[in-house]
Amino acid sequence: MEFEPWMLLAFPLFFGMGWLAARIDIKQLVDESSALPRSYFQGLNFLLNEQQDKAIDAFIEVVKVDPQTVELHFALGSLFRRRGEVDRALRMHLNLVERADLDEDKRQQALFELGQDYLKAGIMDRAEALFLDLQHTAYAKSALDFLLEIYQKEQDWLKAIDITQRLTAVSGEPHHKEAAFFFCELAAAEIGRGQNEAARVHLGQALEVNPQSVRATMMLGDMENTARHYAQAIEIWQRVEQQNPQYLPLVAERLLAAYQQSERTDEGIALLQRYLSRHHSLDLVDVLFHAILQRDGAEAAYQMVRDELKRNPSLLGLDKLLEARLLDQSLDRRADIELVKNLVHQRTRSLAMYRCTSCGFKARQFYWHCPACHGWETYAPRRSEENGQTI
Repeated sequence: MEFEPWMLLAFPLFFGMGWLAARIDIKQLVDESSALPRSYFQGLNFLLNEQQDKAIDAFIEVVKVDPQTVELHFALGSLFRRRGEVDRALRMHLNLVERADLDEDKRQQALFELGQDYLKAGIMDRAEALFLDLQHTAYAKSALDFLLEIYQKEQDWLKAIDITQRLTAVSGEPHHKEAAFFFCELAAAEIGRGQNEAARVHLGQALEVNPQSVRATMMLGDMENTARHYAQAIEIWQRVEQQNPQYLPLVAERLLAAYQQSERTDEGIALLQRYLSRHHSLDLVDVLFHAILQRDGAEAAYQMVRDELKRNPSLLGLDKLLEARLLDQSLDRRADIELVKNLVHQRTRSLAMYRCTSCGFKARQFYWHCPACHGWETYAPRRSEENGQTI
């Protein structure tokens, strides 16, 4: 681009316009700052120096001096709730809700915050009422999430199922897995009351909303097994392979016991061996190990574990192999092998755990509902080592 003489006249003009704009912005900033109470700046200074308690006291003074500071009300209320000072959060948000000059958007926000305060305080009925009122506002999705949390805590499974349907309609995201689990909870309650037919209806509803619900299938099989309908129980439990083969270890013992009750032990062992050949699992190895040990003796059980360890090496498999080897009564150097087994067993204790994929909580028992984060079906039905996790 070539230099033109007229540009000499344009430069002073541009500089002048920039200077004027800066003066206007600075003047506006000074005017706005001078309108703020001194406590506001004290509060900021306390925050910068990480003196949170003093900062809160300073901001409370701002609210007293200038009741129009709506956003500061919201900020303080949320901060109080996070700190566990629910009473102070309630006062903040109630004060906002009762203001006649609050516009509708801010009022809805205040009601939403107030609902969370009540939930935090354990006042479920008031929280529920507020979230129900917010179903048709901009807070609909979040309000429904909180309602779902409330109904689960109260174990009101019918209302929880209704909320999953509303959530799907509002968000477009499927909630069929949660709904299936709620139907399973209803079924479990009916079984506890001896109402088996009602339980079957709920389990059918669970499979209708989620055909892949392994828990519903397992419960149906358990009901048949309790009624000593072993063939029907076996047929139902075998469906798990089509639903999700990772869950086969959870039904392996049930299947084998049903086959044994039907005096068809060999068929049961053969079925589990086929499962193991297609879907490796340390829990399947364990069930087969004890079944073959009981039927064929220690050497056959040892050979089965050794073959599987060659195919799928693992520390947990080695631990089982050493256990099988120690069953040989004629074994030389038993003390040495026991020493090695104890060392391996100590090393693998943390590997023989189930782990929540949502929050990481570990447990030796499998849970459908995580006791830590309360997520549904967040536990992988495989031990930590099988999921590639280290100690």
